[in-house]
Amino acid sequence: MTELILDLGKPAHGGHFVARHEGRVIFVRHGVPGEKVRAVVTEEPAEGSFWRADVVEVLEESAEFPGARRPHFWAEADSLAAYAAGAVPIGGAEFGHLTEPVQRRLKAQVLSEQLERLAGIHRSTDVEQVAGEADGLGWRTRVGFAVTDGGRVGMHAHRSETVRAVADMPLATQAIRSLGLFDLDAAGLERIDVAAPADGDGPLVLLAGDRAASQRFARELPDGTSAVHWAPPSGRVAALRGRSWLSETALERTFRVSGEGFWQIHRLAPQTLTDAVDAFLEADELSGLRSADLYAGAGLFTALLADRVGERGQVLSVEGSPVTSKDAARNFARMPQVTVIPGRVDRVLAAATRQGQGKLDLVVLDPPRAGAGKGVVRQVVDSGARAAVYVSCDPASFARDVGYFTRQGWELAGLRAFDLYPQTHHLETVALLRPQVP
Repeated sequence: MTELILDLGKPAHGGHFVARHEGRVIFVRHGVPGEKVRAVVTEEPAEGSFWRADVVEVLEESAEFPGARRPHFWAEADSLAAYAAGAVPIGGAEFGHLTEPVQRRLKAQVLSEQLERLAGIHRSTDVEQVAGEADGLGWRTRVGFAVTDGGRVGMHAHRSETVRAVADMPLATQAIRSLGLFDLDAAGLERIDVAAPADGDGPLVLLAGDRAASQRFARELPDGTSAVHWAPPSGRVAALRGRSWLSETALERTFRVSGEGFWQIHRLAPQTLTDAVDAFLEADELSGLRSADLYAGAGLFTALLADRVGERGQVLSVEGSPVTSKDAARNFARMPQVTVIPGRVDRVLAAATRQGQGKLDLVVLDPPRAGAGKGVVRQVVDSGARAAVYVSCDPASFARDVGYFTRQGWELAGLRAFDLYPQTHHLETVALLRPQVP
């Protein structure tokens, strides 16, 4: 492998720090802005405009961020320890070598830079520590594992097919860590996904791979654990023990969520995000209004809107995943103001417009990492909505979409950011967008 001595610069989206060598940009992981490091190049395409690298030794501490480094809490994800042992670090905790305040400071810089570069907006905001979050560990209620060639539970190295066996997953909740997955024989399996609700419902394990291997693995799980055999990409599941869905609690409601369905990952995210969305809405009287929850999942924000618009109002809940949309239909079967429609958001909105039902007063959208895109933004603007609350887990697609809104005459009227992915480069944003008043 090629090794270089590099001076690390500002953070870049994706958990990297920018360095340059002989005119070439190099995106470096596991560093600190201002450090001088020895790094190993992990990707150096001959025709590429940039390379990627990992830090293997710190030569000079950062003057801008003194004391930013700390011992990594997870050996398998520690770049310095992994390369010293002749291995590669797994992905998933690329900021674990940084103190939490430094992590949040860097995430805020990335969000500000993305808004300026992609939306032309000069805006900075602190990334807030989540209330009730202690040390940034034990927060993941959903975790996906790979399987090594030797049949051990493991995780992928960053941007690699290499799978390393792991002895623990410190970011997962105790309910997941106590399943004993890392001691079981996973031979014959391709993937293991685990979900454990924060409210105490028993964990659910989804097993992809050989059916007989799934049955063998399921028998070894602790009592009270449900398990299903999962056949992606079809999404078909077959229960091996227990049930194939979970109960999640939020907004004083119980939500049914299929094992392969979507729910917020951080154990405190449902409360944190609904509080933030509601805070942007509380200045408005919403009773009787027409609203939409786009990319609705099992209906977390649908429930919030349903409460706010009341029985005289309307909530259109749109989700692209058929499985998750069925969950939402079950969750709101007794709420006449909620209409759940499965399908792509742009197509559902287009059909509603053709049927004369495309006018909205308020929109909440929580798209996947790719964002909503120009077409959906245009449809929200054309709906006549007086406000949109945009929840995002990716600052780049968020900033791009904010730019689409502002070029359509809207403004970024409110912005908050939350550290709902501690020890990683990810963050969650909640933004209020409104048409500009002439």
